[in-house]
Amino acid sequence: MTLLDIIQDLLLIPVAGGTVFCLLCVWAAARFMSQPQAVGNYRPPITVLKPVYGLDKGLEENLLSLCRQDYPDYQIVIGVQRTTDPALPLLRRLAQEFPDRITLVVKPSEPVVNGKVQNLVNALEHARHEILIISDSDVRLAPDYLSAIVAPLADGNVGYVCTLYRSAGADHWFEKLELLSLNADFLPSLIFSAVTGVADFCIGASVAFRASDLKAIGGMAALGDYLVEDHELGRRLVGLGKRLHLSPHIVEITADYPTFSTWWHHQIYWDQNTWAANPVGFTLTILTRAVPFAVIYAAVRGFDMSGLTVLGTALAVRLISAAIISARYLHDREGLGALWLLPLRDMLALVSWYIALTRRTFVWRGHRFGLTKDGRIVPRDGAELPLTVKATVP
Repeated sequence: MTLLDIIQDLLLIPVAGGTVFCLLCVWAAARFMSQPQAVGNYRPPITVLKPVYGLDKGLEENLLSLCRQDYPDYQIVIGVQRTTDPALPLLRRLAQEFPDRITLVVKPSEPVVNGKVQNLVNALEHARHEILIISDSDVRLAPDYLSAIVAPLADGNVGYVCTLYRSAGADHWFEKLELLSLNADFLPSLIFSAVTGVADFCIGASVAFRASDLKAIGGMAALGDYLVEDHELGRRLVGLGKRLHLSPHIVEITADYPTFSTWWHHQIYWDQNTWAANPVGFTLTILTRAVPFAVIYAAVRGFDMSGLTVLGTALAVRLISAAIISARYLHDREGLGALWLLPLRDMLALVSWYIALTRRTFVWRGHRFGLTKDGRIVPRDGAELPLTVKATVP
């Protein structure tokens, strides 16, 4: 056996692994999405924490979808970290429109470590209720969202509830790459993990838990030096003997990337998050990247009949399985229309995977930070800014 033969055989491992994984994701989606959503009469008062940084695309519609929930008693605490934030005029107008619903907290706090956690710490000072929900600023909700996410917490053994989320509103081709990263890659993998139990997770864009449990694990501030604070939150809640509930309810994440460069840097940041949460699991995802290695395999063989057959099979299984999940289980018509970009997205994902394995710095909101091997954030230039600046509630 020649060296070229060995290389070709090695290339076939991720091709076969990725092809089988695509089929398993279809099976997992069918099993998971067929389960009934938790329902009941459990409708306690809720505080929803909404961290905001900047005037993101669709922000007003996202916030209005939260203000107009079909739920009897809930408070919205919107946290902002800059007195000059361009979103403030909109936020103040909404706070006046919904005075009994919205509490607006403005607290200057440049990111020292995890900026989202700093924002949540500020907002939590004004939370009135035991049940807490974190809903990111780019999340858009159906009217029954609060009822769906809180229902599983009627079981005291459930420590936190996450919902699925899919990307939407992609205006540019590079935003469609982001849409595919979530809808055709992350979401099927998440469902597979939930069904098989191969990994624990807590996805912080849409998560519900109890204030008393948060206090028992050290509070929100204790998560401030973790890049993936949601994963650490879930890990600590599981450490209390609590369990996860992943709801089949789906929320939408607005795709907001004005240039290819902004999307690309976010893709690398996303992969760094995934690596920080599960280094071994993220590294092993190379064994499921069928399309890139099928392309390499075909190229090594000079695009002969055997190489093209392997490439065609890998492409067909990838596209068909993604189409089935999008159409039948996620009801994602926008994702179906973007599937022609999926091979390109998968090729670029192999590059970002490699960068995430080797780069130990990241940029968040224009600030550069370091990243340790255990997923902790290194403050920029050794700076330590106070987290106790007086908050204002307009």
